[in-house]
Amino acid sequence: MKFSVISLGCPKNLTNTEEFSARLIGKGHELLLDPQGADVLIINTCGFIASAVQEAEDTIAYALELKQAGHVKKVAVTGCMVERYKDKILADFPQVDLLFSIGKQEQIEKILNKTGFVEGALPKNLYLPEYKMSLTAPHTAYLKVADGCNNRCAYCTIPFLRGPYRSKPIEDIVREADLMAENGVKEISLIAQDTTSYGQDLYGKPQLVELLQKLLKNRQIKRLRIMYGYPHRVSEELADLIASTARIFHYIDIPLQHIADPVLKRMNRHCDGAQIRRTLDMLKKRVPDISLRTNFIVGFPGETEADFKELQQFVHDYEFDNMGVFEYFREQGTAAHDLDHQVSQKIKHERRVQLEETQSRVIDRVNKKLKGTVLEAIADGPTFGRTYKDAPDIDGQVSFTKPVKTGSIFKARVVKAEGYKRTLEPVK
Repeated sequence: MKFSVISLGCPKNLTNTEEFSARLIGKGHELLLDPQGADVLIINTCGFIASAVQEAEDTIAYALELKQAGHVKKVAVTGCMVERYKDKILADFPQVDLLFSIGKQEQIEKILNKTGFVEGALPKNLYLPEYKMSLTAPHTAYLKVADGCNNRCAYCTIPFLRGPYRSKPIEDIVREADLMAENGVKEISLIAQDTTSYGQDLYGKPQLVELLQKLLKNRQIKRLRIMYGYPHRVSEELADLIASTARIFHYIDIPLQHIADPVLKRMNRHCDGAQIRRTLDMLKKRVPDISLRTNFIVGFPGETEADFKELQQFVHDYEFDNMGVFEYFREQGTAAHDLDHQVSQKIKHERRVQLEETQSRVIDRVNKKLKGTVLEAIADGPTFGRTYKDAPDIDGQVSFTKPVKTGSIFKARVVKAEGYKRTLEPVK
């Protein structure tokens, strides 16, 4: 069988696509990078926010056009949107041949010959994939250390879609990382809904530091990157480990969502603004060159003008290297859906634009500090790549003044910086 895949949404979803694709390849089936000529085109959807749902619907429509034109024989859809909107997909896209739940991805070969909706419960435990492949560049890969979430933030659907928090055993993660390194992966990004809770369910307490220490024992693993930490769980011990080695990129993605206490409380974030500031101050003190990435939600129910101004000032003061801003979307089934004091769409949009403008001015200041400095970079191609400050797929890219070997990690001087466009000169 010839199959093709389209993976939408976050890196965590991409790891699922890589795992079920690997299962099919391991059974002798052929992966086509171009869907034309495929016996089946599998779409792994995201259903987290409205824009992701729209992207999934557009992609399904595109796939069905390919099917109607005879370029693919069958269209199958899985992922988070199936968990949330199964009935809507069946009603809006009756030409889709197969819908299957996330829990059935582990049995993908058995179900691809079926039609209609195939349901399966989420696995209670995470296991080492039978075979690991990468749908990203050969030198960089994501390693999922856990799935699901117990935080129950008021705006979030993840606990309903992905289930409770489930960690992969340390020994399995180490084996998976060893396999990646043997296959030429230089940069491994550790991901979960909350990496800083890693191991709590298996070992009775978070074990991210212990996991990192075991991964560092394999000298073939060149660089590790930490994604999606929860603010009050980023410990001094973790910061000291990051500071102690160049093999963990001095980078951490901490989705903060807001800084004003009334908003954080209504979001059910389990931490307040003072705690967030303490965490960030601690990181900047213990890891002076730390690169921080975060996300914020504007227009959450009850967010006042004063709350938003506090958020603006916070973004101005803390100078995040990379930042995403999202307008709050009222999701069915979440605690926030029925909160009073919903903010108008007009105000949400205005606040998003204002916060992005604040961040733009921050980046101008960051760039002035960057010019002339020497940073570690990784080449995604001969003339482009990223610095240690930039995670794959979600952050910016840089260009190089002269060609380098793809996948190489090297030092380079920042010679030009405008917005998120930066030019680096490789140095010996």
